Amino acid sequence: MKFENIGFIGLGLIGGSVAKSLRRVYPDITIIGYNRNRSVLDEAIADGTVTVAADESLQAFASCDLIFLCVPVVTALHFMDRLSEIRKPGSILTDVGSVKGEIHRYVETHGMSSYFIGGHPMAGSEKTGYAAASDRLVENAWYILTPAENVPAESVEGLKMLLEGIGALPLIMDYREHDKVTAAISHLPHVISASLVNLVHDADGPEEYMRTIAAGGFRDITRISSSSPQMWQEICLSNPDNICDMLDMYITKLLDYRSAIGSADSDKLLRIFTDCKDYRDSFDTRAGSVQREFRIYLDLIDEAGSIATVATILAVNAISIKNVGIVHNREFEQGVLRIVFYEEDSMKKAIGLLGNRGYTIYHD
Repeated sequence: MKFENIGFIGLGLIGGSVAKSLRRVYPDITIIGYNRNRSVLDEAIADGTVTVAADESLQAFASCDLIFLCVPVVTALHFMDRLSEIRKPGSILTDVGSVKGEIHRYVETHGMSSYFIGGHPMAGSEKTGYAAASDRLVENAWYILTPAENVPAESVEGLKMLLEGIGALPLIMDYREHDKVTAAISHLPHVISASLVNLVHDADGPEEYMRTIAAGGFRDITRISSSSPQMWQEICLSNPDNICDMLDMYITKLLDYRSAIGSADSDKLLRIFTDCKDYRDSFDTRAGSVQREFRIYLDLIDEAGSIATVATILAVNAISIKNVGIVHNREFEQGVLRIVFYEEDSMKKAIGLLGNRGYTIYHD
């Protein structure tokens, strides 16, 4: 199945990123967009991502082969009802929500099971909105598809191939299994992150030493706490049973660990952390939600222009930097300057160039 006219309801971080990715890879397709905030839609038209701006009537979507619903679930249901009245035969509706149960139950009871394919790109950022959207956000990330019962196989395959084209890794799954899996590996970590941040907030003293030196492991595990509070409120309310089941299991684990620490059970503590390391090291870091980072660390002289010098060396040799930053707490990391690259070849080339210029480099 070929998708030539593709619609987007909502152009936030995810909707904007998928739309930009499609535009980059398939420059000739028509992308029809609608966004509640008209200024965002104007920006998407101005940068060439969106071809046609839809108005409140949504009639522009009548020509679409595929429509992405990139809005909260309750809002998505409202749009689905309206789109079902105007969609052309054979067109597909899909969403990008991280909880699938509610929308699939609605699809089943409202006669939409022949043209709905649930979607969940396992990618994101602590930043939100179209301004943070990237045409590489879903690249090498799992993109879970949960087809409704009566969707034609060729429609599922067509969407799968479209997503593979933009570098995503489609994975087909039953929506009930999806909600159980994501409760463990996506939703629970956000709850844990939020609880840890609030714990440090409550436990810190008037000098705020905890806040001042918070970095390393604390920074990594709590980065996701900067995500949208409203979005995570909705996720918790949409998937409460699965999240609570996982929370109960996690609390049991914590109590077990507390017992081992409190009783100074050295054998058990070693076994806990060894098992953890072995399992975590077994993850496939080449693709998916746990992605390999091509990063290096280097010691840097504390003087004006030192970072600019490194950046210039890389730039004149056509090496693109994905991210760069100063490491203030080096408890878990060597080197004071952390540089992340898009590809392994770029990292290796940078190691050679900077090493030849006398920089001390650390890398995984």
